[in-house]
Amino acid sequence: MIVIPGQPGKDLCDRHLGVNRRALLRVGGSGMLGLTLGSMLKMKAASASTDGEGGWGKAKSVILVYLQGGPSHLDLWDPKEGVPDNVRSVFAPIDTRLPGVQFTELLPRLATVNDKFTTIRSMSYTPNGLFNHTAAIYQMMTGYTTDKVSPSGQLEPPSPKDFPNFGSNIIRLKPAKEPMLPFVMLPRPLQESNVVGKGGTAGFLGKAFDPYTLYPDGDDMDMYKMDRIKVDDLQLRPEVFASRLDRRAKLRDALTSVTPAIDQAVADYKLGEYYEQALSLVISGRARDAFDLSAESAGTRERYGRNTFGQSCLLARRLVEAGTRVVEVVWPKVANSDNHSWDVHVGLNERMKNQSAPMLDSGLSALISDLDERGLLSETLVVAVGEFGRSPQKGVSTSGNGNSADGRDHWPYCYTAVIAGAGVKAGNVHGKSDKTGSAPLEDPVHPGELLATIYHAFGIDPETIVYNHLNQPRELVKAQACTKLFA
Repeated sequence: MIVIPGQPGKDLCDRHLGVNRRALLRVGGSGMLGLTLGSMLKMKAASASTDGEGGWGKAKSVILVYLQGGPSHLDLWDPKEGVPDNVRSVFAPIDTRLPGVQFTELLPRLATVNDKFTTIRSMSYTPNGLFNHTAAIYQMMTGYTTDKVSPSGQLEPPSPKDFPNFGSNIIRLKPAKEPMLPFVMLPRPLQESNVVGKGGTAGFLGKAFDPYTLYPDGDDMDMYKMDRIKVDDLQLRPEVFASRLDRRAKLRDALTSVTPAIDQAVADYKLGEYYEQALSLVISGRARDAFDLSAESAGTRERYGRNTFGQSCLLARRLVEAGTRVVEVVWPKVANSDNHSWDVHVGLNERMKNQSAPMLDSGLSALISDLDERGLLSETLVVAVGEFGRSPQKGVSTSGNGNSADGRDHWPYCYTAVIAGAGVKAGNVHGKSDKTGSAPLEDPVHPGELLATIYHAFGIDPETIVYNHLNQPRELVKAQACTKLFA
């Protein structure tokens, strides 16, 4: 592929290094195709003039509503009629705001606002090895498949060698301009069994780009844990006033100025930059105020749902409103568990009707509508997706798990996602599944392409090069953005 270099070092992890040999070789090799360096720079200028078109660069923030566990598309967004009983959902189809488009009765609120988002009914991929949750989550969050799994299909714990979560890449390439937490993950980590946090860190980018994690005390069935949020590390101690802290910072600067040798020794660690960021964050109180859900009216909090998921969605809106670049709302129930989990190998009918679906319906519909009403949807990308869907046939095993007669197993070959805001088409259905929801008939979208679309919305080339722990060049994701999703 031809790579048109822009600002020297712009596509590198360490921008101060300038254009590397690899990029120069690419430019030189292009001469064989009749392109001179001058003509390539002209092409680059022409490309820059299209910024803002096709969704490019429209997003200032993104909220990923991650439906950990893999929700059943057939029982939510893509119901099928005229199919065998062991395929058809027990939940009746209902009309939505869009003529000819139906959801199931589990999503009455989302059915009234689907004119504000695009429903992707053709998410699809072929799993690499066993398609367990952890491997699928890692792929969705990083854009890369795993190269090491245990015999059970589980992955090893998070490692500094891991590929970065997409949010870490975004805040590195598009740093926040406000004294605000750039990347927040809540209300619980990504998890399957005892593998916690895989795909949820900055990996080889380093801990400086890890998300701020907000995991309130209380178990997963505690619906009121968001009322007990503690952000002590963002609080000034009573005896330390902002002015005092600022004076201390000035004293630190004075001392630092007379120790150039020390400065030079630690220059690569950017201690001054990180200190200034932390200082601004604490003094401003901006992040602390954003976490205060009690500032919202009772009506707004009821609208989102008085439960962990609903209040997490509300907090996500408050965070992006305050300047946070990336928020990941992880479904507040671990994968492969019962009660409120999307991993419905057994008891699908009861669990989806009375537990998970009502929370999703109120929380996600309120988030999209609230952002729209506040004028924030035009610059905030909202994505709701799981790591896969569920098997069209009930009671069969596709992943080695046992399933009851009303349970569905893992199914990565076809499922549904929702995407809204930042130039995404409103009132649109992208792609089409076959008559049983088993495979895409039109416009399949790979999880890697969805990530590439998120990068594209921020004005980031999905093939931007980063360097891993071995200083090897790697693309952010090896996929192209699905620009058809944008208006």
